[in-house]
Amino acid sequence: MGSDTVRAETAGDDAEQRRREQRGWYFYDWACSVYSTSVLTVFLGPYLTAVAKSAADADGFVHPLGIPVRAGAFFAYTVSASVIISILVMPLAGAAADRTGRKKPLLAISAYLGAAATAGMFFLDGDRYLLGGFLLVVANASLAVSMVLYNSYLPQIAPPEERDAVSSRGWAFGYASGALVLVANLVLYSGHDSFGVSESTAVRICLASAGVWWGAFTLVPLRRLRDRRTAPAGDAAAAVPGWRQLVSTVRDMRRRPLTLSFLLAYLVYNDGIQTVISQASVYGSEELGLDQSTLIVAVLLVQVLAVAGALAMGRLARTYGAKNTILGSLIAWTFTIGAGYFLPSGAPVWFFALAAGIGLVLGGTQALSRSLFSHLVPAGKEAEYYSAYEMSDRGMSWLGPLVFGLAYQLTGSYRDAIVSLVAFFMIGFVLLARVPVRQAVRDAGNPVLTRI
Repeated sequence: MGSDTVRAETAGDDAEQRRREQRGWYFYDWACSVYSTSVLTVFLGPYLTAVAKSAADADGFVHPLGIPVRAGAFFAYTVSASVIISILVMPLAGAAADRTGRKKPLLAISAYLGAAATAGMFFLDGDRYLLGGFLLVVANASLAVSMVLYNSYLPQIAPPEERDAVSSRGWAFGYASGALVLVANLVLYSGHDSFGVSESTAVRICLASAGVWWGAFTLVPLRRLRDRRTAPAGDAAAAVPGWRQLVSTVRDMRRRPLTLSFLLAYLVYNDGIQTVISQASVYGSEELGLDQSTLIVAVLLVQVLAVAGALAMGRLARTYGAKNTILGSLIAWTFTIGAGYFLPSGAPVWFFALAAGIGLVLGGTQALSRSLFSHLVPAGKEAEYYSAYEMSDRGMSWLGPLVFGLAYQLTGSYRDAIVSLVAFFMIGFVLLARVPVRQAVRDAGNPVLTRI
């Protein structure tokens, strides 16, 4: 009886420690999502473009490193450069984390480097477009690395039956944080005169505040998450260069073709998601004639409803399984984006309805994809595999915008361009439906849930 009591107390302690780590883990989404919402989605693109235009020559070109670049394209090119650097750095960080088991110091370095770069955007004024470009590259690449490390904790802090719910709560925390700070930003931005600051200064405060928020709340996961050393100190394997380990990881993934099949499906439908996020404002302004305030309110609506959507789809996954729930969300995406083709111009209420539809499926699709992938990752290779997952998210995000741009170039209609994205959700649905997830989980050496 005494030994049973001890085992029960030990199990209770383990469960409490796990819940403590999970709560700390949620807070990294709370910390860094503000950067994605306020900086990347709302403020930085238009502001950095304006700074670049103020530094442009008579022909409208700036010359970073002596290369002529049209000022209006500088932001897009800088984002592309950050993606390339992210692709180079993420596998190195993932391999180092798995070899040494010391994810937390690497998470701290990447998070605070990104937070410092974002806070430094306060000094982005006048014609300092090169400073803005440099800070954007550093912040984006740092965010990508930190997300690899953050995501790789999921299989370690949540048993298989909890991962859908834990991942969904993390996304919900992130969207709630983004909405909260965006409201504060919009109060400052819209009422900057009453606060005694210029519009430019208000934007720079909004940018810098995202970095301060990111850095401050990163303290919570750093205090609560634990490192799990996977290689003994001084192990020769820990000295293997990251790229050699990356080659080994690629070979290992080739022995698990079903995991690669899931990554391909995710790459396709997530490319559609990312393109909708990045191009919806263009569609709203250029095709529907909506003003900036309407577009910002729509972004805020997406953030708020994504919280509810992530939590609701997490509950659905407990009944129907993550794969079936994702497939259902892809059907919803298809009809939502298809309906976007028919939106009348100059009618904000219908654009808000489109934003609501996007918000309800956005968080859940992303959260359940992350948790489902965690079942397809062999133990001890979490960070390396999540670097490939993150590259599927960021490294191939050019395809959707390319299709969107070509559709507009060939037809001259943003309506045709937006409806062309339906193909990503339809193809992604077919590819995911063909993946035998239960077999993929077994091939990765993980336990198979009753519903997955």
